[in-house]
Amino acid sequence: MTRIWYGAGVADDSDLRLTGDVTGKRVIELGIAPTPSRLQPNSVLLALAGAKAIALDPDADRIAEVRRRASEAEVRVECHEGDLADLGFATSASVDLVIASRTFDQVDDLPRVLRQVHRVLRPEAAFVVALTHPVAAMFDGPGQPVHRYGSTVRSFGELFMSLERANFRIDMVHELMPDDTAMVPAVLVFRARKQGV
Repeated sequence: MTRIWYGAGVADDSDLRLTGDVTGKRVIELGIAPTPSRLQPNSVLLALAGAKAIALDPDADRIAEVRRRASEAEVRVECHEGDLADLGFATSASVDLVIASRTFDQVDDLPRVLRQVHRVLRPEAAFVVALTHPVAAMFDGPGQPVHRYGSTVRSFGELFMSLERANFRIDMVHELMPDDTAMVPAVLVFRARKQGV
């Protein structure tokens, strides 16, 4: 199982099993996850698991770091610097899996990104997303302001409606707690499947 990172102190994909066997599959890491330095970037982990890994990120430094870490691990990761909707390097229906771990919180034009992800995925292929849980976003921490639900990140309704409009069907949802003392889930992880062509 691949240990795809979904957030600090929460379960990874070796527990959740959302990505399945990636051996020989073409997989895009949509935005390079901000993994701790002791962990490999998700795209490098995917390459180590036998995937044809691709990383897309707008930050040149994160791309350079993935290239360096892939070289050290002696695997190949195809890297592209650009906006998360800039998937022109992939032909239609040519990708088996897209993962966006902790990179969707800041996406401005979500419908555009979802249309591009839908275009590049094969029919019924999976799109796995991990992002800040809308309830956790209400609280900044001890002594900090409390925000209205959905005011700092997308609400469940907005997120799921956007996926529905882009012709994705959600088939798995996890609300991850960071540890036993947490009062609210910290990370929302879901898997959606491409519908139609």
